Amino acid sequence: MANPYREILTTPGVMGLTIASSIARLPQAMIGIGIITMLVQQGGLYWLAGAVAGTFTLANALIGPHVSKLVDQRGQSRVLPVVTAFSIAMLLALLIAAYLRAPAPLLFILAALAGTMPNMSAMIRARWTALYRGKPQLHAAFSFDSVLTELAYIIGPPLAIGLSTIVFAEAGPLVAVLLLVIGVTAFVLQRQTEPEVAMGGRERGLSTLRNPGLRIIVLALLAMGVIGGSIDVAVVAFAHARHWPTAASFILAAYALGSMTGGLAFGALRIALPIERQFLAGILVTAVTAILPMLSPNVYILTGMIFVAGLSFAPTMVIVLNLGTVIVPPSQLTEGLTWMTTGISIGVALGGALGGQIIDACGARAGFGVPIAAGLVMVAVALAGQRTLRAV
Repeated sequence: MANPYREILTTPGVMGLTIASSIARLPQAMIGIGIITMLVQQGGLYWLAGAVAGTFTLANALIGPHVSKLVDQRGQSRVLPVVTAFSIAMLLALLIAAYLRAPAPLLFILAALAGTMPNMSAMIRARWTALYRGKPQLHAAFSFDSVLTELAYIIGPPLAIGLSTIVFAEAGPLVAVLLLVIGVTAFVLQRQTEPEVAMGGRERGLSTLRNPGLRIIVLALLAMGVIGGSIDVAVVAFAHARHWPTAASFILAAYALGSMTGGLAFGALRIALPIERQFLAGILVTAVTAILPMLSPNVYILTGMIFVAGLSFAPTMVIVLNLGTVIVPPSQLTEGLTWMTTGISIGVALGGALGGQIIDACGARAGFGVPIAAGLVMVAVALAGQRTLRAV
């Protein structure tokens, strides 16, 4: 049996794309937690740190689709250097303002402006699609991409935290900015894999969210993000309740490892089901495995349950991305992929907030009820959208 990953990596231009994209996606995983750690180190105000980082994340989620729409219209090599340069300038201004203990409103303004940072995950996936659209290799390419994304979120946050706590407060986000410069520059220079600007019809100037199929995907991903965000908070609370707070790190690492393992295995498979049926199956499995953490009596069992729950995360994302390339016109692909990321990002933030409130009111174990409820919502969205997706 042919190794699909070997086929991908031997495609001309893919090795350079893989290296450049691995650097370019790290800042997304580092900047939010880097801002939090920096501000806590400087002043110890957790509410301010969380609120400023949240402003950056929310602004990036909402501005990102508009940046990606511009990329669809004018091309990556023309748009990315300009918007990245502006975002870098705002991030550096934020670091200077924080160092000088500037008033809080200025920090919020600069964080919101820094949110113009392009969604590199969407840019990278647009390149995979341009290379393999309509070919079986696209399935493996998205699986490979999901593994690289998980690695970025395993490496990035500890790196940012370590730099800001060991070197100096601003070191974490400063290194993230440096990686953004290097990564985006290297990425833009990979001209061999850059998608051509697709000429669109009437839809070209309209928002991709007018597509009913994409709205279903974004809603499902929002619920999926709630699962991930609430599990993060619930795991931390569970570990504290068991008087072993550091256990949260390896429990959450098991979630990422499960997702990576599932993604790699799924990429090697060839699935015969129609894509809308794959979507429903992935959603169902993700919803069912979200029940498992609630059944855990101790940290060790929870680690195993979390690993199993993580197994379905990357495969479901791969199915969603494949579905997105089918329902979104080529002239709007990057914008559509970015809206998917926006959906899951808002879901993660919402899940963390809901999980925290439930835990404060009802205890650590109750926090695992949020992913169960989100799973039910996700299944309801997928079931309601089957007819629409079949018609695409």
